[in-house]
Amino acid sequence: MEPFRVDIPQADLDELHSRLAATRWPDDMPGVGWDRGVPLAYLRELVDHWRTKYDWRAAEARLNQYPQFVTEIDGARVHLLHVRSPKPDAPALLLTHGWPGSIAEFLDVIGPLTDPVAHGGSAEDAFHLVIPSLPGHGFSGPVGATGWDYTRIARAWAELMERLGYDTYLAQGGDHGAYISLELGRLFPQRVLGVHLNMLLTVPSGDPREMERLSEDDLARLGKLALFDAELSGYMKVQSTRPQTIGYALTDSPVGQLAWIVEKFREWTDSADIPEDAVDRDLMLTNVMIYWLTATAASSAHLFYEARSYMRAVFTPGTVPDPIAVPIGVAVFQPDFAPIRAFAERDYPTISHWTEFERGGHFATMEQPSLIVEDVRAFARTLR
Repeated sequence: MEPFRVDIPQADLDELHSRLAATRWPDDMPGVGWDRGVPLAYLRELVDHWRTKYDWRAAEARLNQYPQFVTEIDGARVHLLHVRSPKPDAPALLLTHGWPGSIAEFLDVIGPLTDPVAHGGSAEDAFHLVIPSLPGHGFSGPVGATGWDYTRIARAWAELMERLGYDTYLAQGGDHGAYISLELGRLFPQRVLGVHLNMLLTVPSGDPREMERLSEDDLARLGKLALFDAELSGYMKVQSTRPQTIGYALTDSPVGQLAWIVEKFREWTDSADIPEDAVDRDLMLTNVMIYWLTATAASSAHLFYEARSYMRAVFTPGTVPDPIAVPIGVAVFQPDFAPIRAFAERDYPTISHWTEFERGGHFATMEQPSLIVEDVRAFARTLR
């Protein structure tokens, strides 16, 4: 376990600015808005802000406020933030990001979760935080072997927590992080006190009687999931089948990398028009920078390839997940792909906490940090 600080060479930033200034722009179809992808006018303006106003050094300093480490687990480099609470006996909470997220997703919740008293809360709600970068993502860098699926990452996380001295802990995540956290609970029930999720996909079992009991809201949620499968999941189909090919384009073009990620911040948040309606612009760019500066577009895409059999099962009606013995809490941010509660409780009988929010979406810790902080606290209270 070696200390780590983010320290990007100035030459890398200069090269990025040169690439941005020399961008070769495509044509744009008039009057189509976001229907065919990121609009040219929006992206031009965002790139100009990125090149002339965004301050990576400020973001770097913010990241370096927190203790960071790197270690090798199962042949892979793992980078992590390890932020201990002022409350010595606080429980540990393992936060796992997804794609196209990073450790930057959690910057706005670190203070309230580790030191609730300083943020108007109770000391009893404090946590020690462990926030790793997924293998192949960001400062964890590329992995040098195949096979890094959700189960292997969960086993690596269990080893990480043991090295840090935590016999028991809670796990929390969304996107990839949700399913990795569920795997942790399934594989290590003696260590994982509970699993909190801010994303959970649910599908019908195929029983017509089940469908007859659905409300209009439930049917709308199914419709949104169908839209995702038909129209919004192109990124997933590319990355789960040809991750290396798309990786060349994203690693060579910062504007391509930006558009590939920013599109998801528009589609998966509760933004009214542009992503910045829901997420701070510079924080979103910091997230993009972590991918760009570490050249991990391809290596992060490979996780979709490794996890495709897992996700295929999730989307297959009638598939019963392997049992999970630990309590599960679910925070539903309805602008995201909201689960149907009856289906969720059918698949995960240990769900003991369920909260519905009308604001916030897929990137909940960036969009509505106070809401998810309070929900994690509420779930943890039920486990005491």
